[in-house]
Amino acid sequence: MKYLVNISRILVGVLFIFSGFIKLNDPLGFSYKLQEYFGADVLNLTFLEPYALGIAIFVVVFEVILGVFLLIGYKPKFTIWSLLAMIVFFTFLTFYSAYYEKVADCGCFGDAFKDLIGRTLKPWESFKKDVVLLVLIIIIIIGQKHIKPIFSKFGLTAIAMFSFIGCLSFAYYVLMHLPAIDFRAYKIGNNIQQEMSTPPDAPKPLIEYSWKFKVDGKEKIITTNGDYPTVDGEFLSVDTKVIDEGYVPSIQDFSIESDDEDLTQAFLAEPKLVMIVMYDLTKGEWEGVEKLKAMSETAMKKGYKVIGLTSSGGDAKTRFKEENKLNFDFYLCDEKVLKTIVRANPGIVVLNKGTVKQKVHWNDIEDLQF
Repeated sequence: MKYLVNISRILVGVLFIFSGFIKLNDPLGFSYKLQEYFGADVLNLTFLEPYALGIAIFVVVFEVILGVFLLIGYKPKFTIWSLLAMIVFFTFLTFYSAYYEKVADCGCFGDAFKDLIGRTLKPWESFKKDVVLLVLIIIIIIGQKHIKPIFSKFGLTAIAMFSFIGCLSFAYYVLMHLPAIDFRAYKIGNNIQQEMSTPPDAPKPLIEYSWKFKVDGKEKIITTNGDYPTVDGEFLSVDTKVIDEGYVPSIQDFSIESDDEDLTQAFLAEPKLVMIVMYDLTKGEWEGVEKLKAMSETAMKKGYKVIGLTSSGGDAKTRFKEENKLNFDFYLCDEKVLKTIVRANPGIVVLNKGTVKQKVHWNDIEDLQF
């Protein structure tokens, strides 16, 4: 039992630290995921949406701290019961997402898994992962007497305080700048056109079709991979089930649109393009907005094409441009896509024929090199 408890302790501690750190690297992204859960069509806890960022920071810091506490044996009773409460909550969320098909990606590991293995964890995979963790934590609870501290009392307290201060400092840094590690498809060095394209030899989606017919007065179902079956009977309906999604491009919904045309490819062909990303013009951080005019003028003098991307409507775009005396136009792009491109409002992205060359938070506009 002693060995089983300690193995479980290491596995749970390491996984909580890893999962927490990935989300701590991008707390704003995790807050967007929480807003999705809080939405009216999921948990219907819309009153929590304004507090999503604060909740996100608390959850991820607590997750990392609990992992550290478990590994070093600090306050074992508090740690293991807190871990149990947290994993029960996560297990409920992942089950709810999987069973009701409400949220496609639980956000457990941020965008890290998508970057490392080419896809996110599917809802049922996330639920199974949480069930395994729940079992391991129950084992730890049963054998909690075997959890012994690995340092002196002073050493444990010092590590606990250092971990807490370190987590908060790191969270503050990435919020004031950008994630230290960018796992998204729009990271520096990636080409947007390539991330949007599907290779000719890419795996095709596998879809199962269940055809329902009435044959001799009885319902009959015939399953195929797409071909219409030859049946001497009356066709009633067809149901489809995705067996394998096949190859899914990393970027699927990116577009740049004016009021009457799609300008995506035209702008992605520009050798010098500056995109000022503001998912919502009414929620822009005004210290950053004040820096945009000088930055855009400098870029234009250096031969760059400067555009704005937002999900705000036409009237909001016109009013924002006039109020801030900006010399560039805003174009339409999906809000979720803009939040994915850069974790800032405003954020600046510099492209060379679709390849991301620079990306900065508005706090770091001075670091741009034109």
